[in-house]
Amino acid sequence: MSRQRMTVLITLLTCSFLLNESTFAAPPERKTPPTRRFDAPGSPTFVRLDAKPGVNLPLDVDGNFLIGPDYLPASEGKVVEGVPQGKVQQFTIDSRDTRLFNPGIAREVFGTVDPENPRTLIVETHEINYQRQITVYIPEQYVPGSEAPFMVCHDGPKGKPNMALAHILDNLIAQKRVPAMIAIMVANGGGDAQGHERGREYDTMSGLFADYIETEVLPRVEKICEVKLTKDPDGRATMGSSSGGSAALIMAWYRTDLYHRVLTTSGTFVNQQWPFDPQTPGGAWDFHDKLIPESPKKPLRIFMAVGDRDNFNPNVMRDGMHDWVEANNRMAKVLQAKGYEYQYLFCLNSGHGVGNAKAQFIPHAIEWVWKGYAPRQTR
Repeated sequence: MSRQRMTVLITLLTCSFLLNESTFAAPPERKTPPTRRFDAPGSPTFVRLDAKPGVNLPLDVDGNFLIGPDYLPASEGKVVEGVPQGKVQQFTIDSRDTRLFNPGIAREVFGTVDPENPRTLIVETHEINYQRQITVYIPEQYVPGSEAPFMVCHDGPKGKPNMALAHILDNLIAQKRVPAMIAIMVANGGGDAQGHERGREYDTMSGLFADYIETEVLPRVEKICEVKLTKDPDGRATMGSSSGGSAALIMAWYRTDLYHRVLTTSGTFVNQQWPFDPQTPGGAWDFHDKLIPESPKKPLRIFMAVGDRDNFNPNVMRDGMHDWVEANNRMAKVLQAKGYEYQYLFCLNSGHGVGNAKAQFIPHAIEWVWKGYAPRQTR
């Protein structure tokens, strides 16, 4: 082999190696969001709870509360001897067997800001088929044939069930702090944000995902798990974190005939809807910017929590609508102004998802969201 051909071959191999290295290299780490002060200008006024770990809010008040910086996991998250244990069942839904969200979508790269509209992205997507796992908790106290209240939980497990929620519900139901409800944990369709199936499901400002749950998920739950689910919107709750939190409110806002109770942590009430919709140009940011302030009060009961180190401008869009703390603060203020039943927790020393704080307050949050519920036949 000539020296010239050898040089070309070595160059090609080197370029191939570098290409493969860059292909499989880990993406650059996201910078840790700055710590936001609870008393920053424009923030709602917070009531400081006892800083002692384990302290939760009272059930009979609404408003804005400050907790942390230290937390103690709630005792309700543990298995307690003598407490009836519910059962957990799982099944999958193939996207090809559904009418809605068939096929799914995915992207290879994040996308670029649309030069003609800085509020949205240009994203190239491709179609996918996907499997969605459904995890169903049924309490021991459920009476076969009776209509049960239930809670739809977003970002459900995609593998073995996490029993944490089941243990919490076992204890809350046994203590008669919540009704004997069924929990339906729905896995997302994959990916995250603009151009991915999860983003299309969770961040779209419409009742479409509520329709999907109603027509594709709930009938399968009833058939496979042999239960009956209430049609009463006051006996239905939605729950989620991050975009799952925005999805929880979106479902209830656009389908108030189906859901009245909402529980969110680190809710993505920011501009993440894709594709662009001129009816809601700010995506979920429009909730606190115009939808809630300009709409008649709806029969919703809403729990929210955010961390002082929650997400802040995590992508290429710099439109002033990507600060999770600011978005949740603004939500609290418009909910209070409209007279909604709500509780809002600002969690010190906590990041996106408020995992350390959630381990303490989630039993309280579930109990508060369900406060006042009575079966329709007894009202």
